[in-house]
Amino acid sequence: MAPRITLHLGDITSDGEADAIVNAANSSLLGGGGVDGAIHRAAGPALLRECRELGGCETGDAKVTDAGELAAACVVHAVGPVWRGGGHGEPELLASCYRRAVELAAARGARRVAFPAISTGAYGYPLTAAARVSIDTVRAALAANPAIEEARFWLFDRAAYDAFAQALAASPD
Repeated sequence: MAPRITLHLGDITSDGEADAIVNAANSSLLGGGGVDGAIHRAAGPALLRECRELGGCETGDAKVTDAGELAAACVVHAVGPVWRGGGHGEPELLASCYRRAVELAAARGARRVAFPAISTGAYGYPLTAAARVSIDTVRAALAANPAIEEARFWLFDRAAYDAFAQALAASPD
């Protein structure tokens, strides 16, 4: 069966089917606002304790922890780029953190991985551009990691959902 990409509107922490949840983390990995804060709150204090031991993470990379009180088995903390106009490697860094997240989830045996729209909140990455990079990168990463059956994108609002739906429709299978 070919891996599939599905879109969901709502809170990523509510996903009871994902084996791994990807966190849109900052480089400290110590929590923050938006998706990062929601995941840390839902996972409980064990997640923060485990993140403290990791020593941070570079932009474009990811690290993995257990999931604390979340239904998933693990959380992959992916650090996306801050948007600085698009000429500072932002697309490559965004692609890199998604690719790394898929690799780490696969290494943990995940079959279903939940993703947020990394870098599109406080980091200011334009939604349409981020959606294209995200969908295309995850599709390619799934092909390279066939044990993952489904990538589940959780979009917080209708604008994000629509941007990802357009990118998914335009992405070559």
